[in-house]
Amino acid sequence: MLVLEDGRRFVGRRYGSEGQTLGEVVFATGMTGYQEALTDPSYAGQIVLMTAPHIGNTGMNDDDMESRQIWVAGFIVREPARIASNYRATRTLDDDLEEQGVVGISGIDTRAITRHIRSKGAMKSGIFSGDMFGLSDSEQLERVLAGAAMRGRNLSLEVSTVEPFSIPAQGERIGSVAVLDLGVKTSTLTYLAERGFEVLVLPQSVTAEHVLSLKPSALFFSNGPGDPAASDAHVTLLQEVLRAGIPYFGICFGNQLLGRALGFRTYKLPFGHRGINQPVLDKTTGRVEITSQNHGFAVDMPIEGVHDSRAGFGRVEVSHYSLNDQVVEGIRCLDINAFSVQYHPEAASGPHDANHLFDRFRDVVLAAQSAVAGETK
Repeated sequence: MLVLEDGRRFVGRRYGSEGQTLGEVVFATGMTGYQEALTDPSYAGQIVLMTAPHIGNTGMNDDDMESRQIWVAGFIVREPARIASNYRATRTLDDDLEEQGVVGISGIDTRAITRHIRSKGAMKSGIFSGDMFGLSDSEQLERVLAGAAMRGRNLSLEVSTVEPFSIPAQGERIGSVAVLDLGVKTSTLTYLAERGFEVLVLPQSVTAEHVLSLKPSALFFSNGPGDPAASDAHVTLLQEVLRAGIPYFGICFGNQLLGRALGFRTYKLPFGHRGINQPVLDKTTGRVEITSQNHGFAVDMPIEGVHDSRAGFGRVEVSHYSLNDQVVEGIRCLDINAFSVQYHPEAASGPHDANHLFDRFRDVVLAAQSAVAGETK
């Protein structure tokens, strides 16, 4: 049984582990990439509904894992694949869901639920199977309503690395980048290393003093789950590092935190952007990019014009925006070396339209290094 906080109920078949799970129900529109979505830490605390009707047909493998585990609170699919049919598969999706205790539901009208969420917004929900299925309607709803809301929730501690670690640069080393792990994906770290960065991955609890003591060439804030308004410590850290003149690149949650560091507000979207087919306009190039996204919050900022940072970081403009609903999808600072995007340019999963942003970050860092060398001379 899937139970929504507004009382809507949907009966299906048990899928994955048996029991009870609670979380915010959201939908993801990708036709492929369920493994990358399941292992994306940005989905922590959420029950994810896949709009594609057939899920699990390519199985699971170790190469496409974007983190150490499955993070979704629950999983909803229309029709699970009966077998895994792919030469790269080493196990089935069902195996991983059961082994990692992910409670799910299948055989359910996912289109009806998606339309309901689009109309009413993302909301608290719960999946009940096994003995939990036998609870009364009122008790199931009571448990859903008692669950944690996403607004005001800080989930970084649950998904971040506990110990710092480093990844060597591939090819010629151009410098180091300090990565604040707020739920970073493996592909992101790989792409940074491929651009010549020594990648220093840091726990979310690290201080600005520690970051500055590493003397990094740049700072990177990753994607991650939760409400950016509940991450004041990360905003303060970012502001201190920006004042030290260190170049910055942020994606997804890192875009929201840059917005707050610059003095702008963030707000919760009705049902968010999740999937691998989200159209975004790059105002700099005029090109439309199809992007991979997973966010329920956004920066509150006019998409036209140049604005003054309320936190004293100079001029700021929106660099990208969504063509679906005009939500801010990127920020560029004009007086400091800082930019960010709301989507996932590492394309795991998704199209590679925005992969060039890692090259742009590399160019920004190299330009900053040249400027410092010129001043020293």
